[in-house]
Amino acid sequence: MCDLAGVSRAGYYRSLGEVAPQEADMAVQAAIQEVVLAHRRRYGYRRVTVELHRRGMVINHKRVLRIMREDNLLAIRYRKFMVTTDSRHECRVYVNLASRMTLTGINQLWVADITYIRLRTEFVYLAVVIDRYSRKTIGWSLDRTLAARIAVTALQRAIAVRQPPPGVVIHDDQGVQFASSEFQEVVQSHQMIPSMSRPGNPYDNAFCESFMKTLKQEEIYCNQYTDFEDLSAHLEEFIDQYYNRLRLHSALGYRTPEEFERAAARSAVSMPTDAAAVVTYFKGPTLSGPADSIVGNSGQGLPVPRP
Repeated sequence: MCDLAGVSRAGYYRSLGEVAPQEADMAVQAAIQEVVLAHRRRYGYRRVTVELHRRGMVINHKRVLRIMREDNLLAIRYRKFMVTTDSRHECRVYVNLASRMTLTGINQLWVADITYIRLRTEFVYLAVVIDRYSRKTIGWSLDRTLAARIAVTALQRAIAVRQPPPGVVIHDDQGVQFASSEFQEVVQSHQMIPSMSRPGNPYDNAFCESFMKTLKQEEIYCNQYTDFEDLSAHLEEFIDQYYNRLRLHSALGYRTPEEFERAAARSAVSMPTDAAAVVTYFKGPTLSGPADSIVGNSGQGLPVPRP
């Protein structure tokens, strides 16, 4: 019948729908524009698609991509992220524990890093502390200098917010701020366990590097700040209100860090109370004999075979 009438089969079925195609396309387009503008063009088509699904809409990611491309709504991307770490110092460095840990909850592994931000008349620096399990930024500090206090302040804020139990592993690079005696005194006084990346290897701290890239592409490069105080206010809004509470993270199953932590807390009710992170030190046959221990996040000892 379609061949005789000279119409397409898809056109015939669309004519049977209760909503006209143009009206349906306009509704979808309006919803996409609302999501994109609400997130200030930080979302790509994948996150927009997930957000539309969360709103109850049935739509394919290819269609979302096509509409976003036609309406010039694709996410803004800018310059590549640059890493600056001064590891040329004589301070003590520590073994990389983060790469050997299998996490089961929050407050088991924290990761920290520092980046620079360029303002019109000066460079300023940002230090962050992130819970590796939920990707939530739990502490940050903005300063005009790269003195050790920037790392110390970020860690102290994370401790004040989380009130962690003994045994949290704090992982960072070999920068002098993290290796300094001031920073390590805070680590030791709260019974935390230091861990460091290998020199010149940003992949050992990939989770902080990923956050820094997201921060710069979705916030820093999209705005022009008048001064230090203006930047600080924008960072507080982005980190505390947007990144932790609103932004969907693909690594968390397209949930926000706070949603992920709430879901993990509900699941933990049915888990043993002594569940802690597992640290693997050697591959191959299991070693037997006496062992030291690292205190886990629940106070349980994690076996550390003696050499």
